[in-house]
Amino acid sequence: MKPILKLYRGYANEQELIVMGHVFKPTSIKEYDFQKKNIRNATSIINMFRIKTEANADIYLKYNDRTIHTKTLKDGYFKFCVPLHQIETYGWIEYQVSMIYNNNEIVAKERYIRPHKGELGIISDIDDTFLVTHSRNIFKKLYILLFRNVSKRKVFKDVVAHYQALNIAGRANPKEQNAFFYVSSSEWNLYRFIIKFTEIHQLPNAVLLLKDIKTSLIDFLVTGRSNHNHKFEKIKHILEFYPDLQYILLGDDSQQDPVLYEAICKIFPITVKAIYIRQTGKHKKESTLKALKNIESLDVAVCYFKNSSEAIEHSKSIGII
Repeated sequence: MKPILKLYRGYANEQELIVMGHVFKPTSIKEYDFQKKNIRNATSIINMFRIKTEANADIYLKYNDRTIHTKTLKDGYFKFCVPLHQIETYGWIEYQVSMIYNNNEIVAKERYIRPHKGELGIISDIDDTFLVTHSRNIFKKLYILLFRNVSKRKVFKDVVAHYQALNIAGRANPKEQNAFFYVSSSEWNLYRFIIKFTEIHQLPNAVLLLKDIKTSLIDFLVTGRSNHNHKFEKIKHILEFYPDLQYILLGDDSQQDPVLYEAICKIFPITVKAIYIRQTGKHKKESTLKALKNIESLDVAVCYFKNSSEAIEHSKSIGII
């Protein structure tokens, strides 16, 4: 057996490239099988949280004619932040990372996005924003995660049409796309699951920014919950990384999105263009209404919607799509 080198989608602006990944210890545990059902799917999901990471592993990024060396952190995570010089390529670009194990080279490839110059950036939550998760009910959420494989999981009606329209909003060339990010309190353990789900439903290709990897069954029981400061910091980082864009933030009212987005709008008062919050219960939440009213007072367009068709009409009404 050999270690597993896992890469994630990266991103770049005019000055810097950021790519990241994990190294996992050799294991007999098989990767998540998207076709398994019921108990077998549950076992496959649980195995995602039984993986063990490799600390201080030597990692090499091949970039142009250079090989850049770093080491993994305690949790097996690595990240390269590399200055860019006179790179004229835009869109999705392949990158390569390698490591040496027992004198054998292990190579992995992924892509990063350097968005074509445009005006919009889109940042979306995942659970109960486009993926039906039932975050308000932890037992139902875990049951669905365990016993429904990725092909049986549901997306909200009309959400794909909305996201696809946002993806090319303001673009004369439909082959170009806006900077699109999925930022979630889900852990890196679920990365492949989320990517596969977005591919099945033809959601926009996006960079995922998730929470620290988990390596125990106890962590699995609270997946996607706990502190949401991670989301705030990741969204703040994106807005600082692409400062010339106007942003659209999409979330839901099941947890802390309205409060997080309110804080973001206060820190970036001219950067956020619109906020979309999905209503997950039978009634609108007073706390969400209060947060959105405050956001609206900062001249940011807001939409608190039950069905994505409402969000589409709102985007049309303010000239986004």
